[in-house]
Amino acid sequence: MDVDSTLIDEEVIDMLGDAAGVGSQIANITARTMAGELDFCEALRARVALLKGLSQHIFDDVYHHVHFTTGALELIETLHSHGWKVGVVSGGFHEVVDALAKDAHLDHWLANRLAVQDGYLTGEVIGDIVCRTTKLHALQQWAQDDGIDMSQTVAVGDGANDIPMIQAAGMGIAFCAKPAVQQAAHHAIHTRDLRQVLDLLH
Repeated sequence: MDVDSTLIDEEVIDMLGDAAGVGSQIANITARTMAGELDFCEALRARVALLKGLSQHIFDDVYHHVHFTTGALELIETLHSHGWKVGVVSGGFHEVVDALAKDAHLDHWLANRLAVQDGYLTGEVIGDIVCRTTKLHALQQWAQDDGIDMSQTVAVGDGANDIPMIQAAGMGIAFCAKPAVQQAAHHAIHTRDLRQVLDLLH
């Protein structure tokens, strides 16, 4: 599943923007990107550039202010009890996603890495940006690694960059998502409670 606004209630990039004093600029780019108006990779680079000069300690502060979406941990625990594997792929950042993955006992996770120099963000992303294609490939790769047929996979997300993985999964679920995502998915959940995913798996 996706992380920001799916596994957790918040958009981490917006929280980092608030800390940097450029919250409204970043939130505007985020909203336009999630609606599919802007290319995700270009938009991420633009937002990250606005974070230049932030202390890397900001990630600890942000992590302590994010909240797992209602039902997220119960969903993961229930799936694990039935032998399922659970992974997240995020257009957000490893510095926060690593901690979330540990707390939620996830099996797989992938996110962007931000460049840091002398303890401060440089405003750049290291390596390839996690975009819609990366999300699709992560689902396919993890299914292959775990010996799971694609017809037995489930993808959950809320933004435009989640559409390819939602369409490729055996079951694609739009979670409190934008209209375009709902149209692309097999199912849509409109209440912020991830336990509702379990109802669709029966």
